[in-house]
Amino acid sequence: QVQLVESGGGLVQPGGSLRLSCAASGSTFSDVAMGWYRQAPGKQRVLVAGITPAGFTNYPDSVKGRFTISRDNAKEMVHLQMNSLTPEDTAIYYCYLARPGDMFWGRGTQVTVSS
Repeated sequence: QVQLVESGGGLVQPGGSLRLSCAASGSTFSDVAMGWYRQAPGKQRVLVAGITPAGFTNYPDSVKGRFTISRDNAKEMVHLQMNSLTPEDTAIYYCYLARPGDMFWGRGTQVTVSS
């Protein structure tokens, strides 16, 4: 059974940084795509960053240049380094694992950017 556990959320001031981590289990990690979505109050869940098994990454324009996703296949973890955070980045961040026909989600970690 696939399980995803996020960590690293919290409260940070505007301009600050946070690093989110997601530990995966129950799947052949090196064969799956991983990434992060976020959902702000009253808004839809949107993609923040994705990384393919080969390490190719994609980001929406809203975070490009500020967020960096990486994966550690040996530790079965994916990380999201978030820099230059703004209040608009406040949301619950969800880790996902995607393989053909399936998508799995973590329970989410809250990120709050506020002074």
